[in-house]
Amino acid sequence: MPPSPTPTGSLALHGRAGDALRPLAERMRPQTLAQMVGQQRLLAEGSALRRAIEAGRIHSMVLWGPPGCGKTTLALLLAQHAQAEFVAISAVLCGLPQVREVLAQAQARFEAGQRTLLFVDEVHRFNKVQQDAFLPHIERGTIVFVGATTENPSFELNSALLSRCRVHVLEAVSSVDIAQALRRALQDAQGLAGQPLHVDDAALEMIAAAADGDVRRALTLLEIAADIAAGEGGVVSAATLQQVLADRTRRFDKGGEQFYDQISALHKSVRSSNPDAALYWLARMLDGGCDPAYLARRMTRMAVEDIGLADPRALQMAINAWEAFDRLGAPEGELALAQLVIYLASTAKSNAAYQAWNAARGDVRQHGTQPVPLHLRNAPTKLMKTLDYGKGYQYDHDADGGVALAQTGFPDAMGERVYYQPVARGMEIKLKEKLDALRMARAQARAQTGKGQAE
Repeated sequence: MPPSPTPTGSLALHGRAGDALRPLAERMRPQTLAQMVGQQRLLAEGSALRRAIEAGRIHSMVLWGPPGCGKTTLALLLAQHAQAEFVAISAVLCGLPQVREVLAQAQARFEAGQRTLLFVDEVHRFNKVQQDAFLPHIERGTIVFVGATTENPSFELNSALLSRCRVHVLEAVSSVDIAQALRRALQDAQGLAGQPLHVDDAALEMIAAAADGDVRRALTLLEIAADIAAGEGGVVSAATLQQVLADRTRRFDKGGEQFYDQISALHKSVRSSNPDAALYWLARMLDGGCDPAYLARRMTRMAVEDIGLADPRALQMAINAWEAFDRLGAPEGELALAQLVIYLASTAKSNAAYQAWNAARGDVRQHGTQPVPLHLRNAPTKLMKTLDYGKGYQYDHDADGGVALAQTGFPDAMGERVYYQPVARGMEIKLKEKLDALRMARAQARAQTGKGQAE
């Protein structure tokens, strides 16, 4: 059975007798708005939200931001300034029965004149029914709802909940601000001030950079470094940092918005003929743990969508790079993907085939199942021939120039269509010249045929 909802005490802002047992990141949780690092756009002195919080005027909201940017801390400070009971639940651990229990307790407090700030961590993991359970309580003011999510609320939260909450976007914390939080941890009695520890600025900056925008992660790395240094005279040396930071990885969500933002950046950099930017995003995704087969598949798509017949070699190169990676594996095979992305970004671009395909599909949907013209039908039997199947068909190889110009290729009700419009780039230059001349000759031949039939 899921654990009971977390009451105020377990995430309290003030210290307790068991503080020494708590992780450094928890002990150093900011006690005031002034102690929060980062989020200057949202919480700067004089900002609308800062003034509202300090006046105790809080509203239901969704806090959207990456891990370790201060969502939980901000919720705690909201409750503190509003003198509200802070109750935290996690959408990962709680189901609808636990949600109803929390809401019933909030209702009892409300009737007794006590406000409840309900903090819902990972709120995007609740389904629609669970999210809907909060709606009447938000409307009546039984709770001040504060949801925290790392995912885009537009995609993950239902519109009814969003309409009752204000979305505040929190940003990843800069390495400069993280270094400030680390220095505070070294100087604070609740932190590491009581330990004989020496960490120079260069070491702090390395830890701050390795945290990749996550304050909690930075404090955890500092705590690990301090534990290792305790047996080495209290000095956090380069060797110590090498141990602590050896396996660090950048922040990367394989299934969330960040993932799709990065693949979008890679695709658009290729389309924009910027091989340097494309290489950067490829490296970012591989570094973050993205499946190389997924990247190979997406780059193959780029070869057919954005390069197309301007350079047909791109498709074969994409398939070859994909196969090379399958045979070599990582890290050697990553070079094949890197070469591919450089080529795709550097070569001529055309989406003419992509647009032509979409136009043809659109006509199929619009015009339905049109009959095949008689002259284009297959006539393998005598009966079919007596029904005029294949009658009037002109064998192109027997025509002058190898093309029966007056012969139509579309259903009679549709008339001729032009889908493919080659661009004047790469190999499509020659295709454009040929097709433009051929289409003009077809139009003239059909006009002449129509004139002869009319006479």
